[in-house]
Amino acid sequence: MTPGGTAPPSCFENLYTMTHSPGRWILTLGGNDLPEKSLIGGKAWSIARMRALGLPVPPAFVITTRACTSWLQTGEIPEGLFEELAAGMQWLQEALQRQFGGDAKPLLVSVRSGAMISMPGMMDTVLNLGMNARTAEALAAETGDMAFAMDTHKRFLDLYARIVLRATLPELAASAEIADWQQAIFEATGQAVPESTEAQLKGAVMAVFESWNSRRARRYRDHHAIPHDLGTAVTVQAMVFGNLDARSGTGVLFSRNPLNGDPAAYGEYLARAQGEDVVSGRHTPQPLSALADAMPEVHTALLRAAEVLERENGDVQDIEFTVQQGELFLLQSRAAKRAPAAAVRFAVDMVREGRIDTATALARVTAEQVRVLLSPRLADGATAEAELLASGEAACQGVGVGTVVTHTDEAEQRAQAGEAIVLARDTTSPDDVHGMIVAKAVVTEQGGSTSHAAVVSRALGVPCVVGCGAGTLERLKGRIVTVDGAQGRIYAGALPVLAPLEADEPLLRELIAWAEARAPLEVCAEDAPTAASALDLDKQKGGEDPLQLAALATGAESLRGAVLNSDEGVRAAMAAGIRRIHVRQRLPALLAALAALT
Repeated sequence: MTPGGTAPPSCFENLYTMTHSPGRWILTLGGNDLPEKSLIGGKAWSIARMRALGLPVPPAFVITTRACTSWLQTGEIPEGLFEELAAGMQWLQEALQRQFGGDAKPLLVSVRSGAMISMPGMMDTVLNLGMNARTAEALAAETGDMAFAMDTHKRFLDLYARIVLRATLPELAASAEIADWQQAIFEATGQAVPESTEAQLKGAVMAVFESWNSRRARRYRDHHAIPHDLGTAVTVQAMVFGNLDARSGTGVLFSRNPLNGDPAAYGEYLARAQGEDVVSGRHTPQPLSALADAMPEVHTALLRAAEVLERENGDVQDIEFTVQQGELFLLQSRAAKRAPAAAVRFAVDMVREGRIDTATALARVTAEQVRVLLSPRLADGATAEAELLASGEAACQGVGVGTVVTHTDEAEQRAQAGEAIVLARDTTSPDDVHGMIVAKAVVTEQGGSTSHAAVVSRALGVPCVVGCGAGTLERLKGRIVTVDGAQGRIYAGALPVLAPLEADEPLLRELIAWAEARAPLEVCAEDAPTAASALDLDKQKGGEDPLQLAALATGAESLRGAVLNSDEGVRAAMAAGIRRIHVRQRLPALLAALAALT
């Protein structure tokens, strides 16, 4: 059997289809029932759900969020957690008839975070855990491929050192030996990566817990109003190996295009690689058609699985997958992060297809997404004589104009001082999120449309161009540029832009009609005839502050003013009992009003 493969013995089905708990803190993911996401996190929930649907998923168990919240509250390892962890590993070994830390048929696992609410790239993951000198030899003997075993060992050392030991490692040549890696890690940290696989596992679990309170994770939760006390689950899953041979690889599939909403499946594939290679942005993958050309039967099975998951979950799916020696494995499926244009099209198309109702559709489009969609775009002919400074892959549409800054903390400081900035990095990591949040656009030298920069930019609605090539930062630094996220281009200077009108967009008009039927107040255009009789907050002292709106609006039934173009202003108007507001763009205000009801 190939390493990490899931072809089970006869007892495997009984083990794997039955969810059970070896104690208080851990659940195996059998698929016969579905615990709440609040308990097992979105990643583990998706594994159990895919297993229940009969899809090919490597077996896994989960340390529940209950354990993490106990640790957050007390600062101590929950009593009995490590004993249950050993029991979970025993279950996994029996399921696969492989040995964790063994010198024959070794079992390697991934240790991954997974909160109830998706926080892509914000917390930590360790892959290939269980590698040491003994298991590397066993893996080489089993596969007949020493190069594969050494590559997997180095991958483990790299991730464990960076994630668990918090090391900053020097660049090591591809020819570097394992001893060179171990020496570099010891010099950087004063510690060695444990040879004990049990110690490795405990260290990785604690690192995932600790990543919940990392700076980047807290910034992300603050930006998205996610509570800080939810905690994360920790999923421990048998490894499958996309780096094994020419018929192995890894990728990400979206059941529909997350950039523009096109109904065709969209994704990327990287041969002889593991998932970290794709999401890190350090490697630029090929389009999904590369998988179709190399292994058409795997591509067909992947599309079939995507359709099943989209239908069952009632939403567009973001699916992580690995191919090992021509066999497809699904690692995770979640609702796809989407660019604003895609969010609108997904919502309307899925209502038309009968997959969701209008209330669900409206809940899936945010006021901020529509504001981004209606934000200025390049005027016709604006680029005809413009100097093209760089180009790459379009990752999130929109136009951003600002001064290019290449250091994240500097970008945050200058933006907070009121300057329009564009953040440019070789590739972004979770540590760059605070700069991405304040940027008018994001540009990277490396990575593809499923890299960290692309995924997070779509979640933030920030125009983004990735994979612009080496030397881009040096060419752009300090210049005022215009970033066209839809075309993947960066131009010199501030080009003329136009602001689209929602009345000219058929999909937006349809959403407006649905929203008007449900909104708790009337939302009119700022130049509607009734605006003349509305109280103008722009002429009131303090009228720009939502917190003062209630006092200023006493006795009024209708309002107008710039503050009403924000979600906070709409909520304040509703709380004050206002019956009608006049705004620049109606749909964002309608969506904000509906969101305030939930």
